[in-house]
Amino acid sequence: MRVYVTGATGFIGRHVVQRLCRAGFEVRCLVRNIDKAKILIDLGAEVVQGDVTNRATLAGSMQGCEAVVHLANVYSMWLLKGDEFERVNITGTRSVVECACDAGIEKFVYVSTVAVYGVPEERPFTETSAPGKRMLSRYARSKAEGNRIAWQVASERNLPLVVLYPGIVLGAGDDKASGQYIQDIIFRRVPSTIFHSSKAVYVYVEDLAECIYQALVRPEAAGQRYLIGRECLDGKSYAQMISSVAGVKLPWFHFPDPIVILASYLFSAIARVLRRSPWWGLSVDAAWTLSKGFVFDGRKAERELGVSYVPIRLALEEAVRFYRERASGRLPGNSNPSQHQ
Repeated sequence: MRVYVTGATGFIGRHVVQRLCRAGFEVRCLVRNIDKAKILIDLGAEVVQGDVTNRATLAGSMQGCEAVVHLANVYSMWLLKGDEFERVNITGTRSVVECACDAGIEKFVYVSTVAVYGVPEERPFTETSAPGKRMLSRYARSKAEGNRIAWQVASERNLPLVVLYPGIVLGAGDDKASGQYIQDIIFRRVPSTIFHSSKAVYVYVEDLAECIYQALVRPEAAGQRYLIGRECLDGKSYAQMISSVAGVKLPWFHFPDPIVILASYLFSAIARVLRRSPWWGLSVDAAWTLSKGFVFDGRKAERELGVSYVPIRLALEEAVRFYRERASGRLPGNSNPSQHQ
């Protein structure tokens, strides 16, 4: 099988490409920056330069492929130019799905996010739960619209679509919000841990890659939604686990949740003036997302995709080891991964 992968140079994408190549698939990757694609080429993947909003490139490069894994997206809790969310997460998703239909793709796996469920009334919620009325970030709103478009087009054009909704993804090499928080704790960059009572579900990046692979190869997965992740931790327990794994002390002071929310508004306003990210990544969108959290039941993926989730502590051990080795210069110069997709 020849599989077309978008977002392959990202944190999750590299693990997916590795899993597909290990299974003996021919993999064709759409990448924006060829300089970041060396690791994909080394894995044996074919690389095509392009962008998910360029339909001509998509149409030409999908020819000869049987399946698509769509990972490319803009993931951030703060952007100076917010229209990037709409350009990539909405317009780009529509372009990829419609071009896949035109190319006669036999299976389409779209990796969305649990954030599209907002704050559901059910807790824990499942794949069939109604999304909450409130989306907690511009990122979540754009992904929710991309999700709606994917299902609509698939229904109208009989595209065998599978959508995965992972929780917080952990592992070595993540330099977005989750990875930054781990680094901030182990290198003692934050004055306080936050949102101790808020709960979230976590998943190891290799487990997510396995779920994507299984969704791709199992015919019965077509038309299904899967929440990905099992281990649920509150903010205090999660910070303590990072502290235990890294062997570092947590900040002794804990800011109350209302203070953190207020600070996020101040930091976001200052960030607009300075044209740089808010301190400690604490934007308004990040604060509300972290404060509300998300508690879901991901057992459907275990039952139907046959995956067994790795304990999150093992994912944190891998991540902490990677960040420390990189900081000490013990990793090769080209092994500084980026999740910019």
